[in-house]
Parts: sequence; structure tokens; C-alpha cells
Amino acid sequence: MSVTPCGFVRTPEKGLGRLHWADGGWVVEGAAPEVAELHALRGLEVEWPGEQVPLGGLLRLAAAGIPLTAERAAPWVPAGLAALLTDRDWLGHAADGTPRALADLRREEHSVRLRRLAHPPGRPKVSIVMSTKRPGMVGTALAQMERQRDVEVEVLLGLHGVAFEQVRAAVEACSLPVEWVEAEASVPFGEVLNRAAGLASGDYVAKWDDDDWYGPRHLADLFMALSYAGADVVGTTAEFFYLEPLRAMIRRTTFASGAKYPSEVWTDHVAGGTILTPLSKFQDIGGFPGLPRAVDLEFLKAAQKAGARIYRTHGLGYVLRRGLSDEHTWQLPLAHFLKVAANQWRGFRPSLLMEAAAA
Repeated sequence: MSVTPCGFVRTPEKGLGRLHWADGGWVVEGAAPEVAELHALRGLEVEWPGEQVPLGGLLRLAAAGIPLTAERAAPWVPAGLAALLTDRDWLGHAADGTPRALADLRREEHSVRLRRLAHPPGRPKVSIVMSTKRPGMVGTALAQMERQRDVEVEVLLGLHGVAFEQVRAAVEACSLPVEWVEAEASVPFGEVLNRAAGLASGDYVAKWDDDDWYGPRHLADLFMALSYAGADVVGTTAEFFYLEPLRAMIRRTTFASGAKYPSEVWTDHVAGGTILTPLSKFQDIGGFPGLPRAVDLEFLKAAQKAGARIYRTHGLGYVLRRGLSDEHTWQLPLAHFLKVAANQWRGFRPSLLMEAAAA
């Protein structure tokens, strides 16, 4: 059975199925064992046998992103797995009048937690590359990098028209190794990123935007997806947006055209502030294009031309900050984001996987 959540369905067509032990293995009652068919279920209710049995088949389902639940855990189930299976808060949202989109979000959060348990974390060395023209943002960005779990991190700053003295206090307060390059404001944005990336000593390069928010397992989840998908480049969906002038949070799962915007798919596009790729592949692609704008888009185009496979994982650990359209390289009016919102909240209300990061 496949152990990847590729093809995860955000809005399932069917209710809960039942998973039980029979004839020496875990069996889904009334359903084919193919993961694609199981993704159509809201989840699987686990029925424990009377004796201890192997958990490998159950963990493979968790690794494939199938939401699993149980009213109780057998005494021989490991504590971490038992805690996740018996945490049934996500199920209550489907029956208490909660809007469907929010109930589906809670279900996806549960699925991601199970994936993390089933795919043992590595500890990759990641070189985070960030270019900034806003010295006031650097301290917050570094603090979020310090929160990253299950990764070894070095920070490579491209100071774009910014003198090091303007960020010295933030850098010296950071517990991570930080290196930097200074570039005139006239140097193209992509070239500043490349100069910073030239300092990389990690096995992977990750792009980071100075004004966005990242959950504490952002990098670990990207590495997990890169590993289980066998991808060359990975990134997340651009899903959660904080509309700063309106003090509102929206989540989009469709485009303005109505077409779905799924996660866990092979694609040609990921959120630019979430790109992760092996350093060797980054070098093969030719680094970031030395352009003033559209650097992410052109990098992804170059990656495809170089034969790289791009995978898009969940976006629950990432929030994009949106101000007025002329403040961003991706220039869309705030009204556009309200139009495509599947959920809308007053204030800063990210996914629970952000672990209460605050604006």
C-alpha cells in the first residue's frame, strides 16, 4: 500500500469507515484498500482486537494522510499514537453545525499530525535564504526561524539596500548561525537572493519571506513531503492570508475561477516563500533568476525546464501577509482575496498547526 498522502481530499464525499483486525491484517470494512478510495472517506474509526497486534498497517494509513480515530486506545498502543487517535475534537466540528469548510480544516490538521507521527522526522541541515529591504521585520523573521523543529538551520541574509548596523541587534540576539551580504537597493532582488545563497553550507536551500508567518514545523513538513513524494522541489499552498488593512484572515481553497486549489499534488506552482530544494538541485537549476520581480515564478519555470519535479504540500503552517497591492511583487487587490475566501475571520486566526503564532 502506498504511504504518501498524494491526492489527499480536503472535502470528502463519504462519512467515517471502520478499520478492524481480521485474518492477520488491518481491514477497512466495505471499502477497497487503495488509498485513493480511502481518501474519499472522512476518516476511519479503529476497532481494536482483544490481543496485541502489529501496528504497521495502521501506521501506513496514517502516513497516507487518512484521518484515524478511536473512542479509546488499547493499552499496548504507544502513547503518542494513542493521544492522537483519541483526540476527537476534529470530529465534533462535523456534527455541531460548524460550517463545512472549517470542519474540513480541522480534519486536515488531524491528518497532518498523523502524517508527522508516521513519517519519522529526519534532521536535515537547511540553509534559509531571505532578502529584505525592511530592517524592522528581521527580528520577527529570525525568531520564527529559531522556532523550527527537527531541522538544523543556518540563516543567510541578503540585505537589500540595508546596512548591517540596522539589523545588528536582531542578528546578535539570534541563537542561529547567521551570515549576510549587503547589496545596493539598485541590485535586482533575485541577484541579492543568489548572493546570499552562495554562502549556503546546508544540504537544502529554503526561501523565506521576511513579512510572512511560519509555523514551528514548516521546514520539517517540507522536508517530510520532499522525502515521501521523491520530489526535487517542494513548497506549500498559498492558502492563509492575513489582510492587514482589514485586520482579517482568509483561507482560500479555490481560485477566483472556482477551480480547486489542492494540496498534496504534483504541480508547476507553489508559494514562493516556501520553496525548498536540495542545494545540489538548486545549483543545477541555476539558482534564482537575477530579476527584480517574479523571481519565484521564473525559478519554478527554470526548475521544470531542468527536469525537476515540483510537489505542493499542505499550507497549514504558513500565512502570507497582505497589505495594499503596491506593497507586494504579487499585486492583487484585497477584494480579490475576499472573493476567493473559503473561510473568513476577524483578526489573526491561522490554522492550529501554527501553534498560536500572533500577528
